[in-house]
Amino acid sequence: MGANGDVPRLGGGQSACPFCGLPQDRVLTLEHDWVLLEPDVNPPAHLVPAEHRWIVLSDGRVTVYAVCPPDGSQRCRVEHRLACAGQQLPDLWPWLTVLRLENGRRAERQAVGEPVLAEVELPDAG
Repeated sequence: MGANGDVPRLGGGQSACPFCGLPQDRVLTLEHDWVLLEPDVNPPAHLVPAEHRWIVLSDGRVTVYAVCPPDGSQRCRVEHRLACAGQQLPDLWPWLTVLRLENGRRAERQAVGEPVLAEVELPDAG
C-alpha cells in the first residue's frame, strides 16, 4: 500500500518521493504497515472513493475507511502516489487531477530554486 523499503522509524516522518521529489508523510497503519500519504491534504471523506480514504485514528495510525456514505464532516487523507505528478495514473477525481498538476508545478519550482508564492511580494491590487 505504498510503503517503501527504508528502515521504518517509529514516529513516521517524511521522505522525498523518488518520482517527484516532494515530501510524503510516512504513517503507520492499523495493520502495522507503512503508507505514504500526501502531506497537508485532508479532503472531505465523501469526495474520496471508499477504497482510497485513509482516516487518522486517535493513536496516530491510519486505516482505510470504507463506510458508505461517510459522515459529511469526516475528513480523510489520500496516498501520495495518487497525487504524485511524477507517476502516470488515471484521472480518478477532478480535484485530485488539479492537486497533481499543482504538485508538478511545485516540483518544478523546487528544482530550479524559484521562490514559493508566500516569499514573493504580490502587487497592490487596490
